[in-house]
Amino acid sequence: MTQPVSPPRDSTAKVPEGRPPAWRGLPARADVRTLSLLGVLAALIVVGGITKPDEFLDTRNLQLVLTQASVVGVVTVGMTFVIVSGGIDLSVGAIVALASVWATTVATQEYGFAGILFTAIVVGVGCGLVNGVLIAYGGMVPFIATLAMLASARGLALQITDGKTQIVTVPSVLDLGERDAYVLGIPPLVLVFAVVTVIGWLVLNRTTFGRRTVAVGGNPEAARLAGIDVRRQRLYLYLLSGLCCGIAAFLLIVLSGSGQNTNGNLYELDAIAAAIIGGTLLTGGRGTITGSVLGVLIFFTITNIFALNNLQSDVQQIAKGAIIVAAVLVQRRTASTT
Repeated sequence: MTQPVSPPRDSTAKVPEGRPPAWRGLPARADVRTLSLLGVLAALIVVGGITKPDEFLDTRNLQLVLTQASVVGVVTVGMTFVIVSGGIDLSVGAIVALASVWATTVATQEYGFAGILFTAIVVGVGCGLVNGVLIAYGGMVPFIATLAMLASARGLALQITDGKTQIVTVPSVLDLGERDAYVLGIPPLVLVFAVVTVIGWLVLNRTTFGRRTVAVGGNPEAARLAGIDVRRQRLYLYLLSGLCCGIAAFLLIVLSGSGQNTNGNLYELDAIAAAIIGGTLLTGGRGTITGSVLGVLIFFTITNIFALNNLQSDVQQIAKGAIIVAAVLVQRRTASTT
């Protein structure tokens, strides 16, 4: 007599009625967050248009805002990857300074455009390599390792320049900052920022590397058990951050036409703040490139509006601090409801 065959069990866990899986709400929350950021940016544009219509809405002013945002924006893309993985990089501003002064020495400028670009990127990647090795294989806490890099890079940048500004004399580099180099009215620096943003979005959302980054940030031990080399992944992420710093250093050289040891001042705070505003969790495991970019644009729009209205820089810093606190509180409230 044959025994009754029981139906096969579903390998996927069933979700109780009325409680959909948590991951299903992530796209919706991301869309709401993006729309909210777009709303804030639109409101700021309206404010700027009302308070200083002639100056703020002028094409040259808007181009200036986008150009200035491009430098910090490229750094923020790399910072977003690092924070999503559960790390932090306090040295990005110092790396930008070191890369910019190393790439603008007299010896480097003798090699022209290619020499300046190559040096900036190599210095940035080299600093990222040191950070990555110390953190991933040396077991150092990211805060301490990158803080040490911040101090070292700033000191080396000061030593190279001896406190002096290094003027760029390579015409092909300076020409990128001229209006004749604009493409359909868009500055070349903005185009570079757009390309970096698109590549960053694709890597984070459409590649195995991006999924591994999120996994490492969400639960490093689970990621290790799933076969991910957590240490190597962290090394790659700090290399990526260093690469972005090198690109940003070159953009800053084009923008300012010089290299200074004070370049990149407080870039680390701007990049971290922009990522947080964009919805990237400081604890890791979640973040969006789109949100981070919108955070950068919001910050620089605020700065521009304050400058046009002759408000002092201390007021700008207070406003930025308030925005950061509000963003963190929103994150905590969102996390507590999921």
